[in-house]
Amino acid sequence: MLVKNVQDVIGTRDEVRTDTWVSRRVLLKKDGMGFSFHETVIFPGTETHIHYQNHLEAVWCIEGDGEIETVADGKKYDLGPGVVYALDQHDEHYLRGGKEPLRVICVFNPPLTGQEVHDEKGVYPAIVED
Repeated sequence: MLVKNVQDVIGTRDEVRTDTWVSRRVLLKKDGMGFSFHETVIFPGTETHIHYQNHLEAVWCIEGDGEIETVADGKKYDLGPGVVYALDQHDEHYLRGGKEPLRVICVFNPPLTGQEVHDEKGVYPAIVED
């Protein structure tokens, strides 16, 4: 059994920070679950271009506010507590922070190794097998 506390991730190499978000990667590929599990905070007033070509992601919004806009059709969706969205088609999108920090819980398949950040196209790199 694995038992972890997100507080134990803060300040370690498994807490990854950019200009627009901070991600606390609680379960990773090394944990052998077949997915990774993260708590991420999107900073207010920011915009992140994302296009996970190598991963599927499900996101559950816990607190705060924000918006997601899909590139293909320009649709916008308000984000707030209780909203879940799934990038089941590798949907290219913009994730925007609102007035308050947006705290979300994310699941990735395949799992992340821990240090991934978006490249210039909004992509996380493909997993390379050990």
